[in-house]
Amino acid sequence: MVPQMTQMGERARNAARQLAAASALTRDRAVRLIADALTERGEALLEANARDMDAARANGMSDALLDRLELTAGRLIAIADGVRQVAALDDPLGAGEVKTRPNGLIVMRKSVPLGVVAFIYEGRPNVTADAAALCVKSGNAVILRGSSGAINSNIAIVSVIRECLIQAGLPEDCVQLIEDTTRESTETLMRMTGYVDALIPRGGAGLIRAVVENSKVPVIETGIGICHLYVDSAANLDSAVEICYNAKTSRPSVCNAIEQLIVHSDVAETFLPMVKRRLDEKHVELRGDAAVRAILPDALPATEEDYRTEFLDYILAVKCVNSVDAAIAHINATGSGHSEAIVTRDYGNAQRFLNEVDAAAVYVNASTRFTDGFEFGLGAEIGISTQKLHARGPMGLRELTSYKFVVYGDGHVRE
Repeated sequence: MVPQMTQMGERARNAARQLAAASALTRDRAVRLIADALTERGEALLEANARDMDAARANGMSDALLDRLELTAGRLIAIADGVRQVAALDDPLGAGEVKTRPNGLIVMRKSVPLGVVAFIYEGRPNVTADAAALCVKSGNAVILRGSSGAINSNIAIVSVIRECLIQAGLPEDCVQLIEDTTRESTETLMRMTGYVDALIPRGGAGLIRAVVENSKVPVIETGIGICHLYVDSAANLDSAVEICYNAKTSRPSVCNAIEQLIVHSDVAETFLPMVKRRLDEKHVELRGDAAVRAILPDALPATEEDYRTEFLDYILAVKCVNSVDAAIAHINATGSGHSEAIVTRDYGNAQRFLNEVDAAAVYVNASTRFTDGFEFGLGAEIGISTQKLHARGPMGLRELTSYKFVVYGDGHVRE
């Protein structure tokens, strides 16, 4: 194990104990200070981000990934707003359900922090602020390991956050950044079982698979976003066009953007030309099956791999089906369990879709782009979990806690 990271783990452990003992008022003050500093120190943060953007362009980074990396004044304001929402939420720690047993024992289940959370993520510097705010509010120390492409942005953000922690009377080591972006640092972090209580990966399929398969630290898996929009035979087609346009093009580089459009064959001849005209405004490349290409000759042939790919770009795989059953079966076979949507005016089909589609978030007549901690009232989020144990969907404060049983007796002994 790299000695420097061992020391980082020890500092995180010590900071976590102090943070867990801090009052809700202290933790909230720290989070509010972080939110204010993100905008007050915006010029310096944008300058650091500009260096990352210049390097990324020089290395030929795609437009979609550049969009993930870029910070703007408007995005900093949005990030700060999300952090303020976290501060305004109820304290996730403390007393919960209390029961008095027939023998007089009082048993309480108390919410407690996980302890030290490690977070491995790719080139989205906004995640640095989100993760720090959520962990501080929930009483967890956090060790952040971002990508080399966002290193200048992450160093600048974490520097500001650590200053705010000191100002709030908390240890600055509640939030630490691993500045070594080599593979060795990632491998070391995944082996830090004596220091890290939970490891959360957030990024592409390769990163998540590598962490899940190789980590000795318990992993909370966040998944990729192979999201679908199904346009039913009973859909309002005008509404379906706008939902599709939003779900694909508002930010194609994020995990809650759709990667597949499924259309019932009864409405395909009318709907597909309608939606193509709208998507052409953003030059979206369509890849379709034979039924789709019979209606849209300009569409490229879709491969089986296209229906299992997170493009994160202006590319959309399109498929025709003959029933809601076929749509559900295709989604469950090719989806990643993230977010799925149906557009329909048929109550029965909507309920079947909600009940039978296996995903963390399922929508009726709405864009998948709402799968987000901010939009769900959770403030910022640390990721979208697609697993079923411990956490599922947007991971906010509650998902960063565990619990312990507190028992009060009066000389009780078990017979």
